[in-house]
Amino acid sequence: MIDGALPYLRCPICEQPLSRAERSLHCPRGHNFDMAKQGYADLSAGRLPHSGDTAEMVADRADFLTAGHYDFIGEALTPYASDGLVVDAGVGTGSYLARVLDAAPAAAGLGLDVSKPALRRAARAHPRAAAVLADLWRPLPVADGSAGLILNVFAPRNGAEFHRILRADGVLLVVTPAPDHLRELIAAHGLIRVDPDKEARVREALDEHFTADSAKAHERELRLTAAEARTLIGMTPSARHVPVADLPTTDVTVTAAVHVTAYHPRFSPLTQNEGPGPA
Repeated sequence: MIDGALPYLRCPICEQPLSRAERSLHCPRGHNFDMAKQGYADLSAGRLPHSGDTAEMVADRADFLTAGHYDFIGEALTPYASDGLVVDAGVGTGSYLARVLDAAPAAAGLGLDVSKPALRRAARAHPRAAAVLADLWRPLPVADGSAGLILNVFAPRNGAEFHRILRADGVLLVVTPAPDHLRELIAAHGLIRVDPDKEARVREALDEHFTADSAKAHERELRLTAAEARTLIGMTPSARHVPVADLPTTDVTVTAAVHVTAYHPRFSPLTQNEGPGPA
């Protein structure tokens, strides 16, 4: 529901607080933003250069996550669950945000994404989760110092904006694929390879605003049917490049390997204290 996150949202045009009237949001200066009938709010202000994951990719991701294959990633996130606002930057279907909210009964959730098919699912992923259409590369429609926790799972990272919306005592959790992630499918079907220096590049990109507090490697061996393997490929960017004839036709064993890194803000802006509380 949007109401739990509403005190933390800001107009993407003038940065004023937002109020809700039926299926629209508005600010004191008269800027209005529609809410889709599926429950998510459009705070993009019409500034989206790309549309994110397709409906087919989102459907495959939903099926794969519902089957529990990536539950180990959700389990790695829940120890960081905290009260207040939890922002999932690149929320996708809302699966990981829902796991964290289950572990923090007093928290409100906010999922940001550019994919409308993803947001349709994220808006109903959890009773305390709001979903908002917003581009992570642009200023986020979130008040300064609002979030106690930011989740960033296989998604773009905007270090400056993450730092701005995170509380001084907050945590940014970044999940990136390890070099061995999906190595069997990469070798057999020519999927896009994981940059072996990816984690180092992520840290370098965030270094201006954050300090890496801890990093843990998590790996699982997944035994997948041919259909599940095709679904896994379908939810990745490689889905656009792998011919149907090359998709798996037999059961496979696949390595899933990720790094989960916790970051803390390097310094606190003057405006960043406890963040705005609910009205």
